Amino acid sequence: MLATIQRFFQQALTEPAGEGSSGPTLERATAALLCEVVRADYHTDEAELSSLRRMLKRHFGLGDGEVEELMELAREEIETSVDHYQFVSLIKQHYGYAQRCELVRMMWSLAYADGESHHLEEHRIRRLAELLHVSHSDFIRAKLQAQADAE
Repeated sequence: MLATIQRFFQQALTEPAGEGSSGPTLERATAALLCEVVRADYHTDEAELSSLRRMLKRHFGLGDGEVEELMELAREEIETSVDHYQFVSLIKQHYGYAQRCELVRMMWSLAYADGESHHLEEHRIRRLAELLHVSHSDFIRAKLQAQADAE
């Protein structure tokens, strides 16, 4: 079944040219970084998971079943990866600066989805924003926008 799911994402979604099936797709890399924010405070809240589902549906134009499969694959990628390099490098190669800023805003939206933001989530988002080469001012702008949207 897992092979079928992976084949689906390799065929149906955009996969960078030259990447084999051994690496994550752009969609899985994006979902994996978003899952990292959900996991950052060691407490997975249903509000955060619902928000993640909505984001992935909207961002990639996926259906319910496809979103669940993507989330499961992203969780597996995160659990088996040693670091974030493979995800971050793929995103930096294929996302422009504005798309990376939007990704950071999405991370902040997830952090506020449960009604509160924790220092652990902020630390994780700050580190990922730095790895994605998002400026500090855009990091703060994304945070303030997510706060305003959450109110």
